[in-house]
Amino acid sequence: MSSDAAANAGAGLRVRQNDTRAILGIGVGNSLEWFDTSLYGIFAVYFAPQFFNSKDSTSALLSALVVMAVGFVARPFGGFLFGWISDRVGRKLSMALTITLAAVGSLAIGISPTYGAIGAGASVILVVARLVQGLAHGGELPSAQTYVSEFAPKERRGLWSSLIYTSGTTGVLAGTILAAVLTASLGKDAMYDYGWRIPFIIAGLSGIFGLFMRLRMTEPEVFSASLVKARKPNILKGVWTHKRQALQVIGMTAGLTVMYNVWSSYAPAQAIASRGVDANHAFWAGVVANVIFIAALPLCGILSDRIGRKPVLLLGAISGAILMFPLNALIGNSAVMLGVAMSIALICIAMAASIVPAVYAELFPTHIRTTAVAIPYAICVAAFGGTAPYLQTYFSSIGNADIFYGYAVALQLISALVISRLPETKAQDLREAEPDNEKVSLNG
Repeated sequence: MSSDAAANAGAGLRVRQNDTRAILGIGVGNSLEWFDTSLYGIFAVYFAPQFFNSKDSTSALLSALVVMAVGFVARPFGGFLFGWISDRVGRKLSMALTITLAAVGSLAIGISPTYGAIGAGASVILVVARLVQGLAHGGELPSAQTYVSEFAPKERRGLWSSLIYTSGTTGVLAGTILAAVLTASLGKDAMYDYGWRIPFIIAGLSGIFGLFMRLRMTEPEVFSASLVKARKPNILKGVWTHKRQALQVIGMTAGLTVMYNVWSSYAPAQAIASRGVDANHAFWAGVVANVIFIAALPLCGILSDRIGRKPVLLLGAISGAILMFPLNALIGNSAVMLGVAMSIALICIAMAASIVPAVYAELFPTHIRTTAVAIPYAICVAAFGGTAPYLQTYFSSIGNADIFYGYAVALQLISALVISRLPETKAQDLREAEPDNEKVSLNG
């Protein structure tokens, strides 16, 4: 073999190794991060009486869901902090820090004393732990989305971006399977007593492995190239310059985040609490639906690489709005129908969830990309996604569930309107645009 051929072979091997590390680092780390955060919604029905006054189970659950929403409030701050670290120092460091914080938050919940032992102090610990996790997740998702979009070949960015929700949903799926197994093996009383602690302790300890995987990753070339430039633009000024795109992020995400929070991790808990569905059967229905979701995500990503982002996004938003009321009526008090409804809803959600990481990245230049996505995204998720489980539970408890479902439909239609005004960004080159040219490719 000639020296040139050997050099090319060596370079190809390094590229493949870097690709493998990138996929594993994003996939494993993101899965563990989502496992951490989804456990709260999955097990809230069990641990709520342990952190609040247990005399009224519905009141305790609503209190736990308020804390869940409070955790979402921390996300914009985490988005700015870790977005700044990602844009100024590196995507890898930002993601290493976020997975560490998420694990610490889970471990704190898992080993916390109960309300019966220390009174309101238990509630305070729960709030602090969720705030820590909110900071972490506020930075994790934008950093991971930016990283995978920058690392992907532009012709397959839709497929690669589906890794975010594929890996994340694998984490949610792991939590749901664990809930089903623990509920079946320990029984209802033991789950209320101590069984709910097990998944949080597992999540806390698994963060060590995720951190190891993240530290082995390399920075995307497009980001590394931007670091060597002499200019260090003001990130907040750059975000303000692209405020139109930031508002588009909020608009197209509002419907998706409500739909995802309603139909993914929280749907089984809602069916248990409000519809009387058997807990074990409800969790297994969630498992089946999320497996179907995982299978649909890369297919939707591939479709967007062929026909464009906008048609796929619009189909997902409009179909989700049309089917919201029929799918909720379909559930009744049946675990089987819960699984069917969740599966159909999650296929609609997959059309957007698979490719929004790519769309977000394609709207902004490299030097502000993570922060410019993180701030509006986290504000949107906090305002709409974080409050969705509480609103759904509250309106269901007073017999007016249709009010919440109408609200969700309205947000889906708003997202569809915003998507219709987006530029088509399929296969766009993510190399940083010159200041004079940035607006050319972003206005549509």
